[in-house]
Amino acid sequence: LSSRFNWSELIPLRLWGRTLGLQTENSQFLLEGMPFRIFGGSMHYFRVPREYWEDRMLKMKACGLNTLTTYVPWNLHEQERGKFDFSRNLDLQAFLSLAAKNGLWVILRPGPYICSEWDLGGLPSWLLQDPEMQLRTTYKGFTEAVDAYFDRLMPIVVPLQASTIHYSLCPQYKKGGPIIAVQVENEYGSYAKDPKYMTYIKKALQTRGIVELLMTSDNKNGLSFGLVEGALATVNFQKLEPGILRYLDTVQKDQPKMVMEYWTGWFDNWGGPHYVFDADEMVNTVASILKMGASINLYMFHGGTNFGFMNGALQADEYKSDVTSYDYDAVLTEAGDYTSKFFKLRQLFSMTIGQPLPLPPMIESKASYGAILLHQYISLWDVLPSLLQPIKSELPINMENLHLNDSSGQSFGYVLYETVIFGGGTLHSRDHVRDRAQVFVNTMYVGELDYNTIELSIPEGQGFRQLRLLVENRGRVNYGLALNEQRKGLIGDIFLNKTPLRNFKIYSLEMKPGFMERLRHTSGWSTVPDYFVGPAFFRGRLWIEQQPQDTFLKLQGWEKGVVFVNGKNLGRYWKIGPQETLYLPGPWLWKGGNEIVIFEERTAGRIIQSVDIPYLGRTQYVD
Repeated sequence: LSSRFNWSELIPLRLWGRTLGLQTENSQFLLEGMPFRIFGGSMHYFRVPREYWEDRMLKMKACGLNTLTTYVPWNLHEQERGKFDFSRNLDLQAFLSLAAKNGLWVILRPGPYICSEWDLGGLPSWLLQDPEMQLRTTYKGFTEAVDAYFDRLMPIVVPLQASTIHYSLCPQYKKGGPIIAVQVENEYGSYAKDPKYMTYIKKALQTRGIVELLMTSDNKNGLSFGLVEGALATVNFQKLEPGILRYLDTVQKDQPKMVMEYWTGWFDNWGGPHYVFDADEMVNTVASILKMGASINLYMFHGGTNFGFMNGALQADEYKSDVTSYDYDAVLTEAGDYTSKFFKLRQLFSMTIGQPLPLPPMIESKASYGAILLHQYISLWDVLPSLLQPIKSELPINMENLHLNDSSGQSFGYVLYETVIFGGGTLHSRDHVRDRAQVFVNTMYVGELDYNTIELSIPEGQGFRQLRLLVENRGRVNYGLALNEQRKGLIGDIFLNKTPLRNFKIYSLEMKPGFMERLRHTSGWSTVPDYFVGPAFFRGRLWIEQQPQDTFLKLQGWEKGVVFVNGKNLGRYWKIGPQETLYLPGPWLWKGGNEIVIFEERTAGRIIQSVDIPYLGRTQYVD
């Protein structure tokens, strides 16, 4: 490769004013007319604190990569219908510009569906308010929403395309940017419900000014079903099966071969192991792909974190939700540290390119701040009257159809359903709980309902009592054919002794920043007694004398819940594992006092530990 051209000249800032961008010719990529191979890595701006974007990009360069790939999560950019957010950690323009500044080209994967172990594959949950909704098809309710989103998204990315062919049409775009290719949807061959859909998405991109090379991305089984004319097909895999790259020739002749997702590790589900993928096997496979002359993108180079309630889920034989960490056993750890994979790949890419690589940046040291006492608490039952106004409804209403957030419904978190019962008996969910309900009579815990447990015995009692179901949305499925069925909360009637329950008070517990701020200032906080069970909020203070550093919170003795630090939702913890520590980025901490609030569903500890090493659980090698 190095004998043909100098890789170092082919970086975004040195090619301002270029006209051609990325092209294909005779089974190879050309960039500005020169032979080019994509050595890419995936990193998602929405999973990494903005303060660390550049550090991770510099590590990409030091590994020998020349291209960054990222998804764009619609459900973060348009959390409420018609209200868009491209600020702070969602500033896509700043992220792409930073990639260019650091010498990285970009393959943009704007969806609208992104999979990515992300809630509903990045689609906003308010789409599911329509009972007839057909996601990822040319159903009118879906395409109208996509069009409105692309109308807002594309003006941000069009000026950052690499080629200047379109500048005569848009003279305000003077310089171009790092985007050399744009992906049409994502793994549509594994869904393939509407033969017109991919053409619609392609046109939706092109009519809004996308002129770069288009690509599709599928696993081998979906490859032939996810094609669209005019887009280069690429393939996703982890194990290099014989003939898998040659298989691309059967769907497109004389085109460069690209592995869009070479899976460097794997993701974890609650209740399972922490998956790891052997570093030597991974590097040997990458070497084999390069030897065949193919381009490659490492998915993931750096996984990051499913902060908040954003994790996805799988539903094959049973429902399994993804853990908070998106470490993925990737090339960099969840906190951005090097792994053996990094150094082995750096050696391989350096030999392939035939040029010295930049020195790897220094790693950030991690802090162990020790034990943090959670000294105050307030029961959920005490929060209800003062902080939350119930919605009254004769029938149960699913989360997405609650009249909230300017009629966009509730996307994430918990919903509490309250009704009055007389006497006890058998409570039956008819499989209408999504995903997990704690059941209380007044404030007494009775048990749980979920996919596996669909009935409970309610004890007899005197007079009228409150029946309460605290329902958690554990994450919407992000892959497979069940996307249209991802409504959460109570999705139908619940029966007591074969009679459907009626007349509910419904409380939304989305735990957004505004709610957490009101919770801070409420007057009901008191000292934690020796023994207490949730659901309740607990709070304590972490005092930091020096410049804050990354740390990890260990929640030994706690059962299940969510952690907030200075108002930011770090994500879920659950004692069933595998994940035992939550990543807390240094930039989210302050010098001095830091408020920690924990929402615990059941059994609370008294302290949490701040440690300097993550523990992601018992490991199991990916088969």
